[in-house]
Amino acid sequence: MASANSWTLEIPSPVAAPRLFRAAVIDWHNLAPKVASHVVTSAHPVEGDGGVGSVRQFNFTSFMPFSFMKERLDFLDMDKCECKNTLVEGGGIGVAVETAASHIKVEPAADGGSVVKVESTYKLLPGVDEKDEEAKAKEALTAIFKGAEAYLVANPDAYN
Repeated sequence: MASANSWTLEIPSPVAAPRLFRAAVIDWHNLAPKVASHVVTSAHPVEGDGGVGSVRQFNFTSFMPFSFMKERLDFLDMDKCECKNTLVEGGGIGVAVETAASHIKVEPAADGGSVVKVESTYKLLPGVDEKDEEAKAKEALTAIFKGAEAYLVANPDAYN
């Protein structure tokens, strides 16, 4: 029987919360193939208009252990820079993971930047190394936000 697990992650950034949230979360399907082309070959909406219930698909290079993933937006609060997503297909489902969901909030920091706070809950399939999967997931999320951050620092007028 699979066991339920969770982890949290905080990523500080010099970029203001609304810009980072829009770039790294809301519009990541457009930005990722530009700033992380070594990982994401393409991405596109599958269902919906970008609001709650919408599904988008990310297609990956051989850098990732799976070729694609689809995630559904379960909750969105643009004013609070907060959302919840559930992995619905691909992304290791059926191979390493039974279920996975993330709660992401990008909060303003006192210095004008922000802090990304992520809580992930998941159920691994029997025999899968929990620490290895957690480390990979944290590394991937950090890379997403740092990639978006680098783009926003280099392009100060983007996502304003």
